[in-house]
Amino acid sequence: MRMDGEVVLITGATRGIGRSVAREVATTGATLIVIGRSHARTAALVSELHNIGGSGPIHGEVCDLTLQSEIRALADRILAEHVRLDVLINNAGAIFSQRQLTSEGFERTWALNHNAYFLLTALLRNVLVESSPARIINVASDAHYVGSMCWDDLQLARNQYWWGWRAYSQSKLANVLFTRQLAYFLAGSRVTVNAVHPGFVNTGFHRNNGLLAKTMMVLSLPMQRQSGTGAETVVWAAISEAAKGINGEYLYDCKPRKASERAMDMAAASRLWEISVSMTAPQYSGD
Repeated sequence: MRMDGEVVLITGATRGIGRSVAREVATTGATLIVIGRSHARTAALVSELHNIGGSGPIHGEVCDLTLQSEIRALADRILAEHVRLDVLINNAGAIFSQRQLTSEGFERTWALNHNAYFLLTALLRNVLVESSPARIINVASDAHYVGSMCWDDLQLARNQYWWGWRAYSQSKLANVLFTRQLAYFLAGSRVTVNAVHPGFVNTGFHRNNGLLAKTMMVLSLPMQRQSGTGAETVVWAAISEAAKGINGEYLYDCKPRKASERAMDMAAASRLWEISVSMTAPQYSGD
């Protein structure tokens, strides 16, 4: 389908799933805003997308999404330069084998995989509503099935970090809970929001996580999808006619899939929302 004149924003666009999604969306003629952490990789991606037949305007933005100050500055730039936003794809994510805090005091996995989704979406909510019908896609993972919310220790200062797995699975559960609560708040607005499991994709997010992470990725090669395959459901949810109107779902292989019981708990979703507001103070409560 053609999307000339519509605006699509993709975080984590310079590698893996995000890059594959950007290449697919570029063929629609939509105005693309691709977010990366590296100036060089972001510029290279913009150049690559410009060369795709049928592509529309391409804009690259550099942002460290682990830092709320940079997310706020990014949102300000987007709102100043674009009068509409039709699709927001929250894709950037990582797993870190060692627990570290950002300069703003948040555990890195939580900061990138959850707080960034929550804050960027909150800051861009009004323009999405004004541009509706619009879509929000949160890239989650089946890791949420084994995740649990450490309500008294979300930053995992006291609980075992388990080489980053506990932090990662918790953050992916948070993605689904956030999606369900946001869908509830946006009901009737003509803005839909869905979480997507792209499959087990070797996106390279194990880089710089030590020998154990590299070994696990090598051993699991037979089970891994290519990034292009992993991008299929993200693209489908973001721009297809078939996905129009689907709201508050957990999607896999271009269809709804049952999420975990923990992810279906709306009391937990509401609790997470209130905590997220206090952590990010986006001046937006969802009411």
